[in-house]
Amino acid sequence: MDTAVTLSLLQLGDIQIEGLLPWSSNYSFLARVCPTTAVPEAKDEVRVVYKPRRGERPLWDFPQGTLYQRERAAFVVSERLGWNQVPPTVVRDGPHGIGTVQLFVDHDPDCHYFTIEGDQALAPQLQKITLFDILINNADRKAGHVLIEVPEMPDDIERLWLIDHGICFHAEYKLRTVIWEFAGMPIPPDLLTDLADFSQSLATKTSSLYDEMSQLLSTREVKALQRRARTMLTQSTFMAPGPGRHYPWPPV
Repeated sequence: MDTAVTLSLLQLGDIQIEGLLPWSSNYSFLARVCPTTAVPEAKDEVRVVYKPRRGERPLWDFPQGTLYQRERAAFVVSERLGWNQVPPTVVRDGPHGIGTVQLFVDHDPDCHYFTIEGDQALAPQLQKITLFDILINNADRKAGHVLIEVPEMPDDIERLWLIDHGICFHAEYKLRTVIWEFAGMPIPPDLLTDLADFSQSLATKTSSLYDEMSQLLSTREVKALQRRARTMLTQSTFMAPGPGRHYPWPPV
């Protein structure tokens, strides 16, 4: 199923909750989204993670009731960059009210960033993840938030997916990540081109990117996102850890 059809199914399909996911900071539900006549091109149901706004735990530094919007914003940024690292994610009403519905990725829960750290075959994907987290100011990139999709063929290169972006896009510096293996290295030219295209689109107030980000984030947060993009282009190197706390806790 291509991304456009998947997004339509997530937005318009019938949500059927299977149960509450354990070990989540906020209420997250494993669910199924079943095809309806509103999405005739979707033939099969899909598994999803549903995160309702009313299940968000209050945080002192993020506005209450905005985490689900940040989850969608992370997907929008990933798609606009052309890196496609965040599973299809929509904002919609569900059994427990408005929230995000995100495609569930079939993965091995025993595998995460620390089990692949330094793998040169995965370096291109990991470099994109590193830049993505700097751009969105991810305050919680745990190793377990990097999912390794189960490959269809034994010789396939593993596909990495990124989840849990509820505490991103703060206007103040809050980057906390376990991925620092590229610190100080030059950013590859092709990735700089992607960042430049993103920056230009976000700076254009008539663009669809600017319009959606302005609906999902505050004006101050959108401006901070613009500044981070410009800074990354100017410096052209992977950021090194800053002062203070720069790792999430727990790290996995």
